[in-house]
Amino acid sequence: MATHDNDDDNSQNFIKLCNNILEKEMSGYRFVNRVITSITSKEEIDSIEQAIKNSDRLNGASTHFNSALQLLSDRKNPDYRNSIKESISAIESTCMVITGDSNATLGKALKTIESSLEKELHPALRGAFEKLYGYTSDAEGIRHGLMEEPNLKFEDAKFMLVVCSGFVNYLKDKIKD
Repeated sequence: MATHDNDDDNSQNFIKLCNNILEKEMSGYRFVNRVITSITSKEEIDSIEQAIKNSDRLNGASTHFNSALQLLSDRKNPDYRNSIKESISAIESTCMVITGDSNATLGKALKTIESSLEKELHPALRGAFEKLYGYTSDAEGIRHGLMEEPNLKFEDAKFMLVVCSGFVNYLKDKIKD
């Protein structure tokens, strides 16, 4: 009888084989965390998968990133607005875990993290993520009730998924030190 680890190893080997073939054939698709998607850059795939494979402590972020990836990759009915919302929620969730404050806003949590890292989180970097959070909270209703139908595209949702996964990976590395 095969063990779960062997099944997982077989799955990972199959995914690697498929991605190699898809790349060789110059396909516009790859597997990312067992989801077929049109994200093809190895660096982007690695960033997303690393963020999803967070420790149990950051399980909320993994859940948000998995949801963002699923929403982005749905070929019949992609939901870019909610994919973006899930991506930024992963950062918010990560910051809440790091600060231990489940009620903190992203801005407040980033300031707390910045001061606890002894100014290692550059204020401009903190400001950039506050602005991304602001982008998701504006009148187009990405994170709040829709005022009108947002004009979001695949590239918007992909950008947020990749950038947010990169930032979560960055924060994980910073707090390890």
